[in-house]
Amino acid sequence: MISYIQARAILNKAKIKISDEIINTTDSLNRVSALNIKSQSNHPADNNAAFDGFAVRSKDTKNLSQKFKIIGSIAAGHKPFKKKIKKFDAVEIMTGGIIPKGFDTIIPIEQIVFSPNKKNAQYILVSKKIRKNEHVRFLGSDYKKNDLIIKKGTIIHSTHILALKTLGISKIKVKRKPNILFFSTGNEISNKDNIPNWQVRNSNSHYIKSLESNFLFNFISGGILKDNHEHLFKKQIKKLVNSKIDMIITSGAVSAGKFDFVPSVINSFNLSNYFKGVAIRPGKPVLFAKIKGKQKVIFGLPGNPISSAACFRFFVYPFLMNSLGA
Repeated sequence: MISYIQARAILNKAKIKISDEIINTTDSLNRVSALNIKSQSNHPADNNAAFDGFAVRSKDTKNLSQKFKIIGSIAAGHKPFKKKIKKFDAVEIMTGGIIPKGFDTIIPIEQIVFSPNKKNAQYILVSKKIRKNEHVRFLGSDYKKNDLIIKKGTIIHSTHILALKTLGISKIKVKRKPNILFFSTGNEISNKDNIPNWQVRNSNSHYIKSLESNFLFNFISGGILKDNHEHLFKKQIKKLVNSKIDMIITSGAVSAGKFDFVPSVINSFNLSNYFKGVAIRPGKPVLFAKIKGKQKVIFGLPGNPISSAACFRFFVYPFLMNSLGA
């Protein structure tokens, strides 16, 4: 029997190589980034208005009342304003509108006095000094070109997808989801809801399947191995070597009982990393093995649901994260 720290060291050493794949950004939730992802452009792409109001030149404003001629109107999504800017010009601008070259500050709409009146406005009246760069969202203030958006090995969340789509990044390279083949073991295991008192419901299979979307793997059910299915389990391990399966997980049949065949079957193969029994509770009988020369591993978890869940969390999950580079 080894300590948990020793077991984790073996797991770290035995990590498997997971290939990369390119997917749509919108499908990348909970995937692991295979590369550093950088912004390919500035965002915002130009200086724009943070408030509805009027753009003016700050140097034209004084403490005395001054008329500014309204020369146009700009909304978010409008093409850049091309008119030549003169002294005491103003342009109406909505939030998100690109600020025309020459203007350098925004007066919020709530502070505007129109002349002769709001309905027939031709001018606005400005009676105080307006500082430069008021209510301006600057080019690149959210993201600058070549900013690091997602670091390699990051688990992608919805906020990352928001940033990627904002920047026009439609495809990204991520780690492939490992394929896990899972077997429950024992004559007592049943997939039925109504069972006699000598049977146990197959809860471990459902528990691990429920984790596949959050824990970055594809779950494949191998069904239930009965107490006399030692030969079937051995056959599955042989298939593992040349299949697309990355990992086999079993629950049950890992202790020292008469029908606990998992350790003996696994030990009949050529292994490069192995442990059986860790000084923890629950989960002491947990088993791990890596097939020598192959990127394939096997975990044998205890059959007790609490022990099985604990071993998945403290052995399988860290192994997956390490192999994915997360």
